[in-house]
Amino acid sequence: MEKFNNLKSIPSYLSLQNIDTDMIIPKQFLKTIKRTGLGKSLFYEMRYDENGNIIADFILNKEPYNKSKILLAGKNFGCGSSREHAPWALSDFGIKCVISASFADIFYNNCFKNGILPIKIDDKIVAELAEYSERKEQIEISLDKQEIKYGNKVAKFELDDFKKKCLMEGLDDIALSLEKISIIDDFEKKLKNTKPWVLNNG
Repeated sequence: MEKFNNLKSIPSYLSLQNIDTDMIIPKQFLKTIKRTGLGKSLFYEMRYDENGNIIADFILNKEPYNKSKILLAGKNFGCGSSREHAPWALSDFGIKCVISASFADIFYNNCFKNGILPIKIDDKIVAELAEYSERKEQIEISLDKQEIKYGNKVAKFELDDFKKKCLMEGLDDIALSLEKISIIDDFEKKLKNTKPWVLNNG
């Protein structure tokens, strides 16, 4: 997983509330277990018409928002089923940070495991950031300082220390397990000596 620290981008803004994971990545695209290739199907039913043609006025289909790394969204973003394909699709599209007043818990936690920073912040700040989206002006996020810079303003956001560490050091669940590889090896060696039948059981 890539390390996350500073991020600067023109944000794209989806004002809809209660955007669920089926809207983020519809169920017909869940057959793959690969984390790549899903970006083209992100928000599929909003980005394409019934014939598969691009809907030109959808924000993520327009310049410069089709290259946005920051997504502003309405409340309760990522609700619905707990599909991990949702953060996979966002990441593959290029979204590295989602800012909203609130998130569904499972989606929120899945973001950190997939290199995406979800920022919970007051609705008033989201509205102010949306103005920067409309003006096509960049905002800047510092994970280390836990702040969003826009114009001459700075907004602080709260974040769990462990989740922050994982993003800054690029640690997903596998990497966290590998950090303990020496402890795991020592345990298996001890088990082999004291209870060899356990390791030889298959």
